[in-house]
Amino acid sequence: MQHPYIALSLACTLLLSAAPALAQQDISKVNGSIVAQAGRPYGDVDTVNGSVTIESGASVEDAETVNGSIRGGDDIAADSLSTVNGSIRIGERARIARSVETVNGSIFVDAGGGIGGDVRTVNGAIGLVDVDLTGGIETVSGDITVGVGSHVRGGITITKPTSNWFPVQLNKRKPRVIIGPDAVVEGPLKFEREVSLFVHESARTGPVTGATATPYSGARAPAE
Repeated sequence: MQHPYIALSLACTLLLSAAPALAQQDISKVNGSIVAQAGRPYGDVDTVNGSVTIESGASVEDAETVNGSIRGGDDIAADSLSTVNGSIRIGERARIARSVETVNGSIFVDAGGGIGGDVRTVNGAIGLVDVDLTGGIETVSGDITVGVGSHVRGGITITKPTSNWFPVQLNKRKPRVIIGPDAVVEGPLKFEREVSLFVHESARTGPVTGATATPYSGARAPAE
């Protein structure tokens, strides 16, 4: 016959093993930075004045800040990333389900990443390296580099600056757009303002309007 204490211990063990996983943690701040660590479940993380760091291997839903940067390590996962005044930099093999957006700040996504939506900024450079982008790239005054091996399915759009962007201080310099070695831009490339467009001889693009492409063959696009 089983000892009653052993039976009770076994019952407690079974109850604990059947307990649901830890609930996702939402973090919301006004002042202060946020760090999402690997191995812990996170929901939405947002702050007004502070940066957001998503450590390598960590997963969040929407990550947002107003005045601050977003930094993601390797192998992160998120639904979306957005900031107003700050840059976004993501490591290798990231998986972003929807969009990556800034207003004043650059965006860089490293090798092996996949983004399910658009990459957008008003006033900042955009750089992709071997990234599969389901959506498109949009900016007003930032440089764009579709780096080696990247695949952009939704095209590229650079819109004309308007007074609607006041008080955003737009970069008045002519944007530089580079489509690198073995890169593919399936959709149309539409430029509503003057740009310098360089397309590697091994790259493929959709139709171009508003600019004339300069072909190049080296590892780097030529200086103007």
